[in-house]
Amino acid sequence: MESTARESAPTLSPATQSNQAAQPNQSGQPNQSGQSNPAQALINWDLAASAAARLAPAGPVLDGKAIGDAVDSLRRLADASVPHVHEITGLEAARDLRDSSVLVVDRASWAKANTQSFAVMLKPAMQKMLDTRRGNLSPAAAQVSGAITGSQLGAVLAFLSSKVLGQYDPFAALAENSTAPAAGRLLLVAPNIISVERELNVAPEDFRLWVCLHEQTHRVQFAAAPWLRHHMLEQIDELSGHLLGNVDSLMERASAAARSLKDRSASGNTPGRGAILDLLQDPEEKAAISHLTAVMSLLEGHANVVMDAVDASIVPSVKTIRQRFNDRGKDRGVIEKFIRSLLGLDAKMRQYSDGARFVRAVVDVAGMEGFNKVWDSVDHLPTEPEIHDAKLWLDRMGL
Repeated sequence: MESTARESAPTLSPATQSNQAAQPNQSGQPNQSGQSNPAQALINWDLAASAAARLAPAGPVLDGKAIGDAVDSLRRLADASVPHVHEITGLEAARDLRDSSVLVVDRASWAKANTQSFAVMLKPAMQKMLDTRRGNLSPAAAQVSGAITGSQLGAVLAFLSSKVLGQYDPFAALAENSTAPAAGRLLLVAPNIISVERELNVAPEDFRLWVCLHEQTHRVQFAAAPWLRHHMLEQIDELSGHLLGNVDSLMERASAAARSLKDRSASGNTPGRGAILDLLQDPEEKAAISHLTAVMSLLEGHANVVMDAVDASIVPSVKTIRQRFNDRGKDRGVIEKFIRSLLGLDAKMRQYSDGARFVRAVVDVAGMEGFNKVWDSVDHLPTEPEIHDAKLWLDRMGL
């Protein structure tokens, strides 16, 4: 299968930061102020993207030829992974993924793409927030607030930009002035993939194919369940509406979350989903978070099952890659552990393992064809209790 992205190349070092990176298009930012409507003024998306680009750690240094070779390799292996995903999952959606695209990007471009997706996901909540404070929030105050929030978001994205190997973005086409294909785009973050393969001292071709198997599975999931994108947007809108609805108490709650994080870190206890999400929830928020947790566990776990289903005939050094990759993170510094706990990244890793156990348990009983009923409708998505007890889902589905 041919990748639909042909213009991209990653910026891997300061020396090569000309026009080589695949730059996702601007999302509704015609005046370069980052705001296409009053609600979006509450977060300066341009500032978030520029701050992330400025603060992101330097990537590996490669010459022009090595950069081109890396980009070509990732494009080729992204294409090569799709037939394997099709064979493992049995999903016909994997036969043709031309409704979405593959981009090989650098860290700054990944961060910029995420500001565009955040703008899509948070736009309804931002509008509601603005409506509730209309008359109490002057344009000047909104601009200051947007700059502060944009800078803070940029710092978070800068940290994450060096951690993410790849990401499927189903919301890209919904951004204002977007030229992304209808079903979105898959981003492969070349500097991070290269850094990790060097860190693990594994065969680059094998590791890149292994990563692509996981990421392309996400692309296939949304192609198999075209309703999933809008369902997730609805759930994110509901959750963000809860979290941002009570603006007056937001800072108080965030301060409480920070204090709790400090206490838990000192005692060695790890928050369940990250300190902020642990505390910023009432009963309705808990229900929304529980549903999103279940969906994300399903998506990540399914992708991990596909990744782990390959053998040495597909990825010759797969056993070595699995072992060394799973051993990563044991020597993380205190500061990185603190940030990961705050953002809930370790909880995300639990989503991978929890979801994978669910998928394997279902497949063991009902086969892959039975498991694939999960993509039929919203009603077939597992709940969080079902993720932890697959028999509940099997019984509900009559399998």
